[in-house]
Amino acid sequence: MGRSGGRRKSLEKRFCMPRFLLQSSFLSQVTRMELWPGAGTLLLLLFLLLLLLLPTLWFCSPSAKYFFKMAFYNGWILFLAVLAIPVCAVRGRNVENMKILRLMLLHIKYLYGIRVEVRGAHHFPPSQPYVVVSNHQSSLDLLGMMEVLPGRCVPIAKRELLWAGSAGLACWLAGVIFIDRKRTGDAISVMSEVAQTLLTQDVRVWVFPEGTRNHNGSMLPFKRGAFHLAVQAQVPIVPIVMSSYQDFYCKKERRFTSGRCQVRVLPPVPTEGLKPDDVPALADRVRHSMLTVFREISTDGRGGGDYLKKPGGVGEAGL
Repeated sequence: MGRSGGRRKSLEKRFCMPRFLLQSSFLSQVTRMELWPGAGTLLLLLFLLLLLLLPTLWFCSPSAKYFFKMAFYNGWILFLAVLAIPVCAVRGRNVENMKILRLMLLHIKYLYGIRVEVRGAHHFPPSQPYVVVSNHQSSLDLLGMMEVLPGRCVPIAKRELLWAGSAGLACWLAGVIFIDRKRTGDAISVMSEVAQTLLTQDVRVWVFPEGTRNHNGSMLPFKRGAFHLAVQAQVPIVPIVMSSYQDFYCKKERRFTSGRCQVRVLPPVPTEGLKPDDVPALADRVRHSMLTVFREISTDGRGGGDYLKKPGGVGEAGL
């Protein structure tokens, strides 16, 4: 108090300012210092503002709802992978760990209000290796895959997935087969090893022969790697078709609501006696049968709605 009082007296003498003005100036500085929020207060205000903003965006912006849902979908899978890693690590890299991943992922469809209906599951060969081929629409294919995934079946995935954080490690522990699509020679050698694994370890593999996600409501031309694999191992091909998601999910329109998806397992296609020269015709025949079923279950009102019936629906354009 002595120093501040002396300071006011010196200022009063130096600038000839009345004491009450000096006191008011000093008090205003103190008031400004007390009212100015600190970093913690600013963070709290921003957090409260975000809490108010998120519900507004959720109810008023379909695009924002789409991004929120997709962010949660991917984040939740990464979190579940973190939980699965210690459990899977007990066995090490083993195809039986896929059962753990399947069990942990099955509930996601309920979070998003997606009803998955499986038909034709009796077509799976009961006790032999085979190659599953399925259409590929988006990352939501994971829901249909987990619903119908047979025992000792692992997907063949692009190598980039291996570096997808906890999800990549969990997939590696579950025996997922990674291939580098940019290196054709490496991919062929991996397929040869897979053919041997199918026969010696009684493993089934799941392949997306389109090679990439197709958001257009149809099917892209099939790559032939899965069919070469089946012919080389002389094991049947089991086609699986997932109906169009266009009624409840559309990346282009930023739309993601609840809905229904039908998964249809088709009768196995034998490859015994076929040679590499027969692969192109085999791939075309399987694609034609899958595309026919895709159109059927995507327009019957039970499998993915009637998007392909709508004027301008892209399902017909790809045929």
